[in-house]
Amino acid sequence: MKMRVASHPAKTITAQQAAAMVEPGMWIDYGATLCQPDVFDQALAERKEALHDVKFRSCITMRPRAVLEHDPQGKHFHWFSMHFSGYDRRWHDAGRAHYLPVNLGEIPDYYRRFMDPVDIVVLKTCRADEEGFFNFSAANLWHRDIIERAKCVMVEVTDGLPYVYGVRNGVHRSEVDFVIEGDNQAAPVLPHPPATDVDMAMGKLIAAEIEDGACLQIGIGGMPNAVCEQLLHSNARDLGVHSEMLTEGMVNLYRAGKITNAKKQIHTGKMAFSFGLGSQSYYDSLHRNPDMACLPVQDTNLPHEIMRNHRVVAINNTTQMDLQGQAASESDGLRHISGTGGQLQFVRGAYASEGGKSFMCMSSTFEKNGQRKSRIALSLTPGNMVTTPRTDMMYVVTEYGIVNLKGKSVPERALALISIAHPDYREALMREAHEHRLIPRGVTFSRH
Repeated sequence: MKMRVASHPAKTITAQQAAAMVEPGMWIDYGATLCQPDVFDQALAERKEALHDVKFRSCITMRPRAVLEHDPQGKHFHWFSMHFSGYDRRWHDAGRAHYLPVNLGEIPDYYRRFMDPVDIVVLKTCRADEEGFFNFSAANLWHRDIIERAKCVMVEVTDGLPYVYGVRNGVHRSEVDFVIEGDNQAAPVLPHPPATDVDMAMGKLIAAEIEDGACLQIGIGGMPNAVCEQLLHSNARDLGVHSEMLTEGMVNLYRAGKITNAKKQIHTGKMAFSFGLGSQSYYDSLHRNPDMACLPVQDTNLPHEIMRNHRVVAINNTTQMDLQGQAASESDGLRHISGTGGQLQFVRGAYASEGGKSFMCMSSTFEKNGQRKSRIALSLTPGNMVTTPRTDMMYVVTEYGIVNLKGKSVPERALALISIAHPDYREALMREAHEHRLIPRGVTFSRH
Protein backbone atom coordinates (compact mmCIF):
# COMPACT_ATOMS: atom_id res chain seq x y z
CA MET A 1 0.00 0.00 0.00
CA LYS A 2 1.36 3.41 -1.00
CA MET A 3 1.69 5.60 2.07
CA ARG A 4 1.62 9.38 2.22
CA VAL A 5 4.16 11.03 4.53
CA ALA A 6 2.80 13.96 6.53
CA SER A 7 4.97 17.07 6.78
CA HIS A 8 4.85 16.82 10.58
CA PRO A 9 3.40 14.53 13.26
CA ALA A 10 -0.39 14.75 13.36
CA LYS A 11 -1.58 17.70 15.42
CA THR A 12 -4.93 17.83 17.20
CA ILE A 13 -6.69 21.12 16.46
CA THR A 14 -10.18 22.56 16.74
CA ALA A 15 -12.61 22.68 13.83
CA GLN A 16 -12.26 26.47 13.84
CA GLN A 17 -8.48 26.24 13.55
CA ALA A 18 -8.86 23.76 10.68
CA ALA A 19 -11.37 25.95 8.86
CA ALA A 20 -9.04 28.93 9.20
CA MET A 21 -6.58 27.16 6.87
CA VAL A 22 -8.99 27.34 3.93
CA GLU A 23 -8.19 30.12 1.47
CA PRO A 24 -10.13 31.56 -1.51
CA GLY A 25 -9.88 29.46 -4.67
CA MET A 26 -9.02 26.19 -2.88
CA TRP A 27 -10.34 22.74 -3.75
CA ILE A 28 -11.65 20.94 -0.65
CA ASP A 29 -12.54 17.24 -0.75
CA TYR A 30 -15.27 15.99 1.57
CA GLY A 31 -15.09 12.40 0.34
CA ALA A 32 -18.24 10.30 0.21
CA THR A 33 -21.22 9.09 2.25
CA LEU A 34 -20.31 8.37 5.90
CA CYS A 35 -16.92 10.11 5.63
CA GLN A 36 -18.21 13.62 4.96
CA PRO A 37 -17.21 15.88 7.89
CA ASP A 38 -19.70 17.71 10.09
CA VAL A 39 -17.98 19.94 12.67
CA PHE A 40 -15.42 21.15 10.10
CA ASP A 41 -18.25 21.85 7.68
CA GLN A 42 -20.06 24.00 10.25
CA ALA A 43 -16.88 25.88 11.20
CA LEU A 44 -16.07 26.57 7.56
CA ALA A 45 -19.58 27.85 6.82
CA GLU A 46 -19.17 30.35 9.65
CA ARG A 47 -16.13 31.79 7.81
CA LYS A 48 -17.99 32.34 4.55
CA GLU A 49 -17.61 36.14 4.49
CA ALA A 50 -13.82 35.76 4.35
CA LEU A 51 -13.94 33.32 1.43
CA HIS A 52 -14.92 33.07 -2.23
CA ASP A 53 -14.54 30.53 -5.04
CA VAL A 54 -14.01 27.62 -2.63
CA LYS A 55 -14.88 24.39 -4.45
CA PHE A 56 -15.89 21.04 -2.93
CA ARG A 57 -15.88 17.50 -4.27
CA SER A 58 -18.30 15.07 -2.68
CA CYS A 59 -20.46 12.02 -3.30
CA ILE A 60 -23.86 10.91 -1.95
CA THR A 61 -24.39 13.53 0.74
CA MET A 62 -26.29 12.02 3.67
CA ARG A 63 -26.73 15.11 5.86
CA PRO A 64 -27.38 18.81 5.18
CA ARG A 65 -24.10 20.61 4.46
CA ALA A 66 -23.58 23.90 6.26
CA VAL A 67 -21.51 25.36 3.41
CA LEU A 68 -24.60 25.06 1.20
CA GLU A 69 -27.23 25.96 3.78
CA HIS A 70 -25.33 29.14 4.81
CA ASP A 71 -24.61 30.20 1.23
CA PRO A 72 -27.77 29.60 -0.82
CA GLN A 73 -26.74 32.09 -3.52
CA GLY A 74 -23.33 30.51 -4.10
CA LYS A 75 -21.32 33.66 -3.41
CA HIS A 76 -18.64 31.77 -1.49
CA PHE A 77 -18.87 28.00 -1.99
CA HIS A 78 -19.41 25.69 -5.00
CA TRP A 79 -20.49 22.03 -4.75
CA PHE A 80 -19.48 19.24 -7.16
CA SER A 81 -20.77 15.69 -6.69
CA MET A 82 -19.84 12.37 -8.27
CA HIS A 83 -23.25 10.90 -7.46
CA PHE A 84 -26.34 12.71 -6.21
CA SER A 85 -28.33 11.85 -3.14
CA GLY A 86 -31.78 13.38 -2.79
CA TYR A 87 -30.15 16.25 -0.90
CA ASP A 88 -27.59 16.89 -3.65
CA ARG A 89 -30.39 16.80 -6.22
CA ARG A 90 -32.34 19.53 -4.46
CA TRP A 91 -29.31 21.81 -4.54
CA HIS A 92 -28.76 20.96 -8.21
CA ASP A 93 -32.35 22.02 -8.91
CA ALA A 94 -31.49 25.32 -7.20
CA GLY A 95 -28.41 25.73 -9.42
CA ARG A 96 -25.97 25.20 -6.57
CA ALA A 97 -24.73 21.61 -7.05
CA HIS A 98 -23.08 20.24 -10.17
CA TYR A 99 -22.44 16.71 -11.38
CA LEU A 100 -19.05 15.22 -12.19
CA PRO A 101 -19.64 12.33 -14.67
CA VAL A 102 -17.81 9.17 -13.60
CA ASN A 103 -17.77 5.42 -13.69
CA LEU A 104 -17.40 4.94 -9.95
CA GLY A 105 -14.72 2.24 -10.24
CA GLU A 106 -12.50 4.58 -12.27
CA ILE A 107 -12.46 7.42 -9.73
CA PRO A 108 -9.17 6.35 -8.09
CA ASP A 109 -7.51 6.65 -11.49
CA TYR A 110 -9.00 10.13 -11.99
CA TYR A 111 -7.39 11.30 -8.76
CA ARG A 112 -4.04 9.76 -9.70
CA ARG A 113 -3.92 10.84 -13.36
CA PHE A 114 -6.29 13.66 -14.24
CA MET A 115 -7.09 15.77 -11.18
CA ASP A 116 -4.69 18.17 -9.54
CA PRO A 117 -3.86 17.28 -5.92
CA VAL A 118 -6.58 18.65 -3.66
CA ASP A 119 -5.63 21.47 -1.33
CA ILE A 120 -7.33 19.94 1.71
CA VAL A 121 -9.11 16.63 2.20
CA VAL A 122 -11.25 16.35 5.35
CA LEU A 123 -12.76 12.97 6.18
CA LYS A 124 -14.83 11.78 9.11
CA THR A 125 -13.30 8.55 10.47
CA CYS A 126 -13.28 6.26 13.44
CA ARG A 127 -10.73 7.03 16.13
CA ALA A 128 -7.24 5.62 15.60
CA ASP A 129 -7.06 1.88 16.32
CA GLU A 130 -4.29 0.04 18.13
CA GLU A 131 -2.14 0.11 14.99
CA GLY A 132 -2.60 3.85 14.44
CA PHE A 133 -5.12 3.65 11.57
CA PHE A 134 -8.18 5.88 11.33
CA ASN A 135 -10.78 3.50 9.88
CA PHE A 136 -13.02 4.75 7.03
CA SER A 137 -15.96 2.74 8.41
CA ALA A 138 -18.33 1.49 5.67
CA ALA A 139 -16.94 3.91 3.07
CA ASN A 140 -13.62 2.78 1.61
CA LEU A 141 -14.24 3.87 -2.00
CA TRP A 142 -11.44 6.16 -3.32
CA HIS A 143 -10.50 7.85 -0.06
CA ARG A 144 -6.92 6.58 -0.02
CA ASP A 145 -6.40 7.83 -3.56
CA ILE A 146 -7.40 11.36 -2.56
CA ILE A 147 -5.12 11.21 0.47
CA GLU A 148 -2.02 9.99 -1.34
CA ARG A 149 -1.69 13.20 -3.39
CA ALA A 150 -3.46 15.72 -1.14
CA LYS A 151 -1.55 18.79 0.00
CA CYS A 152 -3.14 18.60 3.44
CA VAL A 153 -4.95 15.69 5.14
CA MET A 154 -7.37 16.18 8.03
CA VAL A 155 -9.51 13.61 9.84
CA GLU A 156 -12.55 14.39 11.97
CA VAL A 157 -12.72 11.56 14.50
CA THR A 158 -15.94 10.18 15.94
CA ASP A 159 -17.32 7.36 18.06
CA GLY A 160 -20.49 7.34 15.97
CA LEU A 161 -19.35 5.21 13.01
CA PRO A 162 -19.05 1.41 12.86
CA TYR A 163 -15.50 0.09 12.58
CA VAL A 164 -15.47 -2.04 9.43
CA TYR A 165 -12.77 -4.49 8.41
CA GLY A 166 -11.47 -4.41 4.86
CA VAL A 167 -8.51 -3.83 2.56
CA ARG A 168 -6.71 -0.47 2.80
CA ASN A 169 -9.76 0.76 4.68
CA GLY A 170 -8.11 3.57 6.62
CA VAL A 171 -5.39 6.17 6.85
CA HIS A 172 -2.42 5.89 9.21
CA ARG A 173 -1.61 8.57 11.74
CA SER A 174 1.76 9.12 10.01
CA GLU A 175 -0.11 10.22 6.85
CA VAL A 176 -2.35 12.72 8.64
CA ASP A 177 -1.53 16.39 9.17
CA PHE A 178 -4.35 17.38 11.52
CA VAL A 179 -6.90 15.62 13.75
CA ILE A 180 -10.22 17.32 14.61
CA GLU A 181 -12.44 16.16 17.47
CA GLY A 182 -15.85 15.31 15.99
CA ASP A 183 -19.33 15.46 17.50
CA ASN A 184 -19.82 11.68 17.93
CA GLN A 185 -23.32 11.70 16.42
CA ALA A 186 -24.59 8.37 15.11
CA ALA A 187 -24.05 7.43 11.46
CA PRO A 188 -26.75 8.81 9.14
CA VAL A 189 -29.52 6.31 8.50
CA LEU A 190 -30.71 5.40 5.01
CA PRO A 191 -34.47 4.71 4.95
CA HIS A 192 -35.43 1.18 3.91
CA PRO A 193 -38.39 1.80 1.57
CA PRO A 194 -41.09 -0.86 1.64
CA ALA A 195 -41.46 -2.83 -1.55
CA THR A 196 -44.55 -2.06 -3.63
CA ASP A 197 -46.63 -4.70 -5.40
CA VAL A 198 -44.79 -3.77 -8.61
CA ASP A 199 -41.44 -4.21 -6.86
CA MET A 200 -42.50 -7.60 -5.53
CA ALA A 201 -43.62 -8.76 -8.96
CA MET A 202 -40.22 -7.89 -10.44
CA GLY A 203 -38.43 -9.34 -7.42
CA LYS A 204 -40.20 -12.66 -7.92
CA LEU A 205 -39.19 -12.80 -11.59
CA ILE A 206 -35.54 -12.08 -10.83
CA ALA A 207 -35.30 -14.36 -7.79
CA ALA A 208 -36.41 -17.27 -9.97
CA GLU A 209 -33.33 -16.70 -12.16
CA ILE A 210 -30.83 -16.77 -9.26
CA GLU A 211 -29.06 -20.09 -8.78
CA ASP A 212 -27.28 -21.64 -5.81
CA GLY A 213 -23.86 -20.07 -5.37
CA ALA A 214 -24.69 -16.93 -7.35
CA CYS A 215 -22.68 -13.81 -6.46
CA LEU A 216 -24.90 -10.75 -6.03
CA GLN A 217 -24.60 -7.06 -6.85
CA ILE A 218 -27.76 -5.20 -5.95
CA GLY A 219 -28.49 -1.50 -6.25
CA ILE A 220 -30.48 0.76 -3.99
CA GLY A 221 -34.25 1.13 -3.67
CA GLY A 222 -37.51 -0.72 -3.17
CA MET A 223 -37.10 -3.13 -6.10
CA PRO A 224 -33.69 -4.50 -4.99
CA ASN A 225 -35.14 -4.86 -1.48
CA ALA A 226 -37.94 -6.89 -3.02
CA VAL A 227 -35.42 -9.23 -4.69
CA CYS A 228 -33.75 -9.81 -1.34
CA GLU A 229 -37.13 -10.44 0.32
CA GLN A 230 -38.03 -13.01 -2.35
CA LEU A 231 -34.66 -14.69 -1.95
CA LEU A 232 -35.30 -15.06 1.78
CA HIS A 233 -38.18 -17.39 0.89
CA SER A 234 -36.50 -19.13 -2.08
CA ASN A 235 -34.49 -22.35 -2.22
CA ALA A 236 -31.32 -20.52 -3.31
CA ARG A 237 -28.42 -21.04 -0.93
CA ASP A 238 -24.70 -20.34 -0.54
CA LEU A 239 -25.13 -16.96 -2.19
CA GLY A 240 -22.26 -14.50 -2.27
CA VAL A 241 -21.84 -10.72 -2.34
CA HIS A 242 -19.46 -8.68 -4.51
CA SER A 243 -21.09 -5.29 -4.77
CA GLU A 244 -20.40 -1.58 -4.93
CA MET A 245 -22.94 -1.00 -2.17
CA LEU A 246 -23.86 -3.36 0.64
CA THR A 247 -27.61 -2.96 1.05
CA GLU A 248 -29.85 -3.62 4.04
CA GLY A 249 -31.51 -6.46 2.13
CA MET A 250 -28.16 -8.18 1.62
CA VAL A 251 -27.41 -7.98 5.34
CA ASN A 252 -30.83 -9.52 6.06
CA LEU A 253 -29.96 -12.41 3.74
CA TYR A 254 -26.60 -12.79 5.51
CA ARG A 255 -28.29 -12.88 8.92
CA ALA A 256 -30.71 -15.53 7.63
CA GLY A 257 -27.84 -17.75 6.44
CA LYS A 258 -28.73 -17.41 2.76
CA ILE A 259 -25.47 -15.57 2.04
CA THR A 260 -22.37 -17.53 3.02
CA ASN A 261 -19.89 -16.33 0.36
CA ALA A 262 -18.53 -19.88 0.37
CA LYS A 263 -18.72 -20.39 -3.41
CA LYS A 264 -16.93 -17.20 -4.47
CA GLN A 265 -13.66 -17.34 -6.36
CA ILE A 266 -12.25 -14.15 -4.80
CA HIS A 267 -12.76 -12.77 -1.28
CA THR A 268 -14.15 -16.19 -0.43
CA GLY A 269 -16.14 -16.17 2.79
CA LYS A 270 -16.38 -12.38 2.83
CA MET A 271 -19.09 -9.83 2.05
CA ALA A 272 -17.13 -7.77 -0.49
CA PHE A 273 -18.33 -4.17 -0.97
CA SER A 274 -17.00 -0.63 -1.20
CA PHE A 275 -19.57 1.32 0.83
CA GLY A 276 -22.69 0.70 2.84
CA LEU A 277 -25.67 2.66 4.13
CA GLY A 278 -28.59 1.49 6.21
CA SER A 279 -30.25 1.44 9.62
CA GLN A 280 -28.54 1.46 13.00
CA SER A 281 -29.17 -2.28 13.21
CA TYR A 282 -27.43 -2.62 9.84
CA TYR A 283 -24.38 -0.68 11.11
CA ASP A 284 -24.31 -2.86 14.23
CA SER A 285 -24.07 -5.95 11.98
CA LEU A 286 -21.02 -4.48 10.23
CA HIS A 287 -19.14 -3.29 13.34
CA ARG A 288 -15.95 -5.34 13.80
CA ASN A 289 -17.52 -8.25 11.93
CA PRO A 290 -14.79 -10.44 10.40
CA ASP A 291 -17.15 -11.56 7.61
CA MET A 292 -17.16 -8.02 6.17
CA ALA A 293 -14.59 -6.80 3.62
CA CYS A 294 -14.92 -3.11 2.74
CA LEU A 295 -12.71 -2.69 -0.33
CA PRO A 296 -11.37 0.14 -2.49
CA VAL A 297 -13.84 0.83 -5.28
CA GLN A 298 -11.43 -0.31 -8.01
CA ASP A 299 -11.43 -3.76 -6.37
CA THR A 300 -15.22 -4.02 -6.44
CA ASN A 301 -16.27 -2.16 -9.59
CA LEU A 302 -13.76 -2.72 -12.38
CA PRO A 303 -15.21 -5.33 -14.77
CA HIS A 304 -12.05 -7.43 -14.84
CA GLU A 305 -12.36 -7.79 -11.05
CA ILE A 306 -16.11 -8.48 -11.09
CA MET A 307 -15.75 -11.26 -13.67
CA ARG A 308 -13.31 -13.22 -11.50
CA ASN A 309 -16.28 -14.55 -9.56
CA HIS A 310 -18.56 -17.05 -11.30
CA ARG A 311 -22.33 -16.64 -11.68
CA VAL A 312 -22.31 -12.93 -10.93
CA VAL A 313 -25.83 -11.50 -10.88
CA ALA A 314 -26.05 -7.70 -11.29
CA ILE A 315 -29.43 -6.15 -10.47
CA ASN A 316 -29.91 -2.45 -11.21
CA ASN A 317 -32.66 0.11 -11.79
CA THR A 318 -33.31 2.40 -14.70
CA THR A 319 -35.85 5.18 -15.23
CA GLN A 320 -36.41 4.94 -19.00
CA MET A 321 -35.54 2.64 -21.89
CA ASP A 322 -36.01 3.09 -25.61
CA LEU A 323 -37.14 0.33 -27.96
CA GLN A 324 -33.55 -0.50 -28.88
CA GLY A 325 -32.50 -1.14 -25.28
CA GLN A 326 -30.70 2.05 -24.25
CA ALA A 327 -31.13 2.69 -20.52
CA ALA A 328 -31.27 6.23 -19.14
CA SER A 329 -30.82 5.78 -15.39
CA GLU A 330 -29.48 9.09 -14.09
CA SER A 331 -31.40 12.05 -15.50
CA ASP A 332 -34.82 13.34 -16.45
CA GLY A 333 -33.98 15.23 -19.59
CA LEU A 334 -31.35 17.78 -18.60
CA ARG A 335 -32.30 17.55 -14.93
CA HIS A 336 -29.72 15.38 -13.20
CA ILE A 337 -31.10 12.83 -10.71
CA SER A 338 -28.36 10.51 -9.46
CA GLY A 339 -25.33 9.35 -11.45
CA THR A 340 -23.80 6.60 -13.56
CA GLY A 341 -22.39 5.03 -10.42
CA GLY A 342 -21.27 1.47 -11.01
CA GLN A 343 -24.20 0.43 -13.19
CA LEU A 344 -22.37 0.10 -16.49
CA GLN A 345 -19.33 -1.54 -14.93
CA PHE A 346 -21.42 -4.19 -13.20
CA VAL A 347 -23.50 -4.82 -16.32
CA ARG A 348 -20.27 -5.55 -18.19
CA GLY A 349 -18.60 -7.44 -15.37
CA ALA A 350 -21.60 -9.70 -14.79
CA TYR A 351 -21.89 -10.51 -18.49
CA ALA A 352 -18.18 -11.41 -18.62
CA SER A 353 -18.50 -13.64 -15.54
CA GLU A 354 -18.81 -17.38 -16.14
CA GLY A 355 -22.55 -18.01 -16.03
CA GLY A 356 -23.21 -14.37 -15.14
CA LYS A 357 -26.44 -12.41 -15.64
CA SER A 358 -27.32 -8.73 -15.66
CA PHE A 359 -30.84 -7.48 -14.94
CA MET A 360 -32.08 -3.95 -15.69
CA CYS A 361 -35.33 -3.24 -13.87
CA MET A 362 -38.05 -0.61 -14.03
CA SER A 363 -41.72 -0.25 -13.26
CA SER A 364 -43.67 -0.14 -16.52
CA THR A 365 -45.09 3.34 -15.84
CA PHE A 366 -44.46 6.50 -13.82
CA GLU A 367 -46.42 9.64 -13.03
CA LYS A 368 -45.26 13.17 -13.77
CA ASN A 369 -47.36 16.26 -13.20
CA GLY A 370 -50.38 14.05 -12.64
CA GLN A 371 -49.97 12.24 -15.95
CA ARG A 372 -49.07 8.56 -16.25
CA LYS A 373 -46.42 7.64 -18.82
CA SER A 374 -44.67 4.52 -20.06
CA ARG A 375 -41.03 4.03 -19.06
CA ILE A 376 -40.51 2.05 -22.26
CA ALA A 377 -40.60 4.54 -25.11
CA LEU A 378 -39.83 4.79 -28.82
CA SER A 379 -36.96 7.13 -28.00
CA LEU A 380 -35.49 8.64 -24.86
CA THR A 381 -36.66 11.97 -23.49
CA PRO A 382 -34.60 14.75 -25.14
CA GLY A 383 -31.58 15.48 -22.97
CA ASN A 384 -31.67 12.13 -21.19
CA MET A 385 -28.23 10.65 -20.57
CA VAL A 386 -27.59 7.07 -21.68
CA THR A 387 -26.18 5.16 -18.72
CA THR A 388 -26.07 1.68 -20.28
CA PRO A 389 -25.83 1.34 -24.09
CA ARG A 390 -28.03 -1.02 -26.06
CA THR A 391 -25.02 -3.20 -26.88
CA ASP A 392 -24.54 -4.01 -23.18
CA MET A 393 -28.16 -4.73 -22.29
CA MET A 394 -28.97 -8.28 -21.21
CA TYR A 395 -32.13 -9.03 -19.21
CA VAL A 396 -34.78 -6.31 -18.89
CA VAL A 397 -37.51 -6.65 -16.26
CA THR A 398 -40.84 -4.95 -15.56
CA GLU A 399 -43.75 -6.24 -13.49
CA TYR A 400 -45.10 -7.71 -16.76
CA GLY A 401 -42.20 -9.97 -17.59
CA ILE A 402 -38.54 -10.48 -18.34
CA VAL A 403 -36.76 -10.50 -21.72
CA ASN A 404 -33.17 -11.07 -22.81
CA LEU A 405 -31.91 -8.66 -25.49
CA LYS A 406 -28.53 -10.29 -26.10
CA GLY A 407 -28.22 -11.53 -29.69
CA LYS A 408 -31.43 -9.85 -30.80
CA SER A 409 -31.83 -7.55 -33.81
CA VAL A 410 -33.44 -4.12 -33.48
CA PRO A 411 -36.87 -5.47 -34.57
CA GLU A 412 -36.61 -8.36 -32.11
CA ARG A 413 -35.60 -6.00 -29.31
CA ALA A 414 -38.51 -3.69 -30.00
CA LEU A 415 -40.99 -6.57 -29.98
CA ALA A 416 -39.50 -8.00 -26.77
CA LEU A 417 -39.63 -4.68 -24.94
CA ILE A 418 -43.18 -3.93 -26.10
CA SER A 419 -44.21 -7.32 -24.69
CA ILE A 420 -43.24 -6.23 -21.16
CA ALA A 421 -44.53 -2.65 -21.42
CA HIS A 422 -47.75 -1.74 -19.63
CA PRO A 423 -50.67 -3.18 -21.67
CA ASP A 424 -52.21 0.29 -22.04
CA TYR A 425 -49.23 1.46 -24.11
CA ARG A 426 -48.35 -1.58 -26.21
CA GLU A 427 -50.56 -0.73 -29.19
CA ALA A 428 -49.16 2.81 -29.45
CA LEU A 429 -45.58 1.56 -29.07
CA MET A 430 -46.13 -1.02 -31.81
CA ARG A 431 -47.56 1.61 -34.13
CA GLU A 432 -44.62 3.97 -33.50
CA ALA A 433 -42.13 1.15 -34.02
CA HIS A 434 -43.66 0.37 -37.44
CA GLU A 435 -43.87 4.05 -38.41
CA HIS A 436 -40.17 4.56 -37.68
CA ARG A 437 -39.19 1.27 -39.34
CA LEU A 438 -37.85 -0.34 -36.19
CA ILE A 439 -40.12 -3.32 -36.94
CA PRO A 440 -40.47 -4.30 -40.62
CA ARG A 441 -43.78 -5.62 -41.87
CA GLY A 442 -44.07 -9.17 -43.15
CA VAL A 443 -41.27 -10.58 -40.96
CA THR A 444 -41.86 -13.10 -38.19
CA PHE A 445 -39.49 -14.12 -35.42
CA SER A 446 -39.51 -17.37 -33.53
CA ARG A 447 -40.20 -17.15 -29.78
CA HIS A 448 -37.87 -18.94 -27.38
